[in-house]
Amino acid sequence: MSQQRPSAEVIRRRRWVALIAAAAVIAVVVAVVVAVSTAASGSGAEDDHAAAKQRDQAQSPASRPISSVTATPIPVPTPTPTFDKAALSIDDPASIWVVANKSRALNPRTFVPPDLVYPDVPNINGQPMRQATADAIVAMFAAGSSEAGLQFSVQSAYRSYDTQVRVYNADVAANGQAYADTDTARPGTSEHQTGLAVDISAVPANCSLDACFGTTPQGQWLAANAWRFGFLLRYPADKVDVTGYTYEPWHFRYVGVELATEMHRAGVTTLEEFFGVPGGTVYP
Repeated sequence: MSQQRPSAEVIRRRRWVALIAAAAVIAVVVAVVVAVSTAASGSGAEDDHAAAKQRDQAQSPASRPISSVTATPIPVPTPTPTFDKAALSIDDPASIWVVANKSRALNPRTFVPPDLVYPDVPNINGQPMRQATADAIVAMFAAGSSEAGLQFSVQSAYRSYDTQVRVYNADVAANGQAYADTDTARPGTSEHQTGLAVDISAVPANCSLDACFGTTPQGQWLAANAWRFGFLLRYPADKVDVTGYTYEPWHFRYVGVELATEMHRAGVTTLEEFFGVPGGTVYP
């Protein structure tokens, strides 16, 4: 028995159904593709956003780890000790700091130092001096020889009260009292009586006890280096009104290394100015 073929209308309907079904499938596929693509795009954007945020945080100073830095303490300067001007007496004639001048006579005026010795150096007048002065003279003369090839001698040192009477009277007799008072101390006011003062001359002799001694190699070396050994050029050329005496580049006074060093550091050249005591050219 032969089958009846579907009519043309049925065939046409079946084709439309097939087309509609295919279109539906295609629409579903497209929707799926679009959804997957959108999801992937969104995830990538989020990843990019997260990465950018991480970069920003990494670059932000607040987000960077703070390295451990130890603060360097500011050094506190050590205060320089103040020189004690009252450490030794400037009134006691036995003190190496005693200040003797026309306004400040020794007390007693007939003072005799307790430890007079004769140093082992050339000594023209054969006069003694205090032990500390002698030790410093020996060291200073040795340094002048080793450092500069210079030779020195002691011209005069300790003079007793009675010896100073003779020296002063001789100067007055030869030159008058007004002149004598400019270069020779009256008895009882002389530094030589303390055993701490030394008149130094060159070897061979050159400008001994004369202002030109200051221009000799020996005089120049002493002026520059005596402080190292505790000596003070006692009567500078520019301090006549202070010390009361004319320039004596040969007259050195022992005051000890501590005081001599402090005066050198401070740039003060007279005991009167350093200790703030009277001096001057006139006797009271």
